[in-house]
Amino acid sequence: QVQLVESGGGLVQPGGSLKLSCKASENIFNFNTLAWHRRAPGKEREFVASINVGGRTDYGGSVKGRFTISRDGTKNTIYLQINSLNAEDTAVYYCSANILSRYYWGQGTQVTVSS
Repeated sequence: QVQLVESGGGLVQPGGSLKLSCKASENIFNFNTLAWHRRAPGKEREFVASINVGGRTDYGGSVKGRFTISRDGTKNTIYLQINSLNAEDTAVYYCSANILSRYYWGQGTQVTVSS
């Protein structure tokens, strides 16, 4: 069973930065795509960023230019660098991975932006 474990969330002041990690239980190059999503309080889940097996990245419109997704195959880990945080970025951030139509999800890590 594939496991994805997110970490790195926390409380940060507006304008601050965080780097989230998502460690997979197997080789990340086994997956077609790995991605980050988020769910803010009272809102639906939102796509944040993805990276496919070839290294192509994609970003949701609300985070483009502020968030950067990356990976380290030696650690079976993907990352999400989040800069210029604002209150609207407060959410639980989830990592996902897919092999064709089969999707796997992590438990999420909370990011709270507040002064």
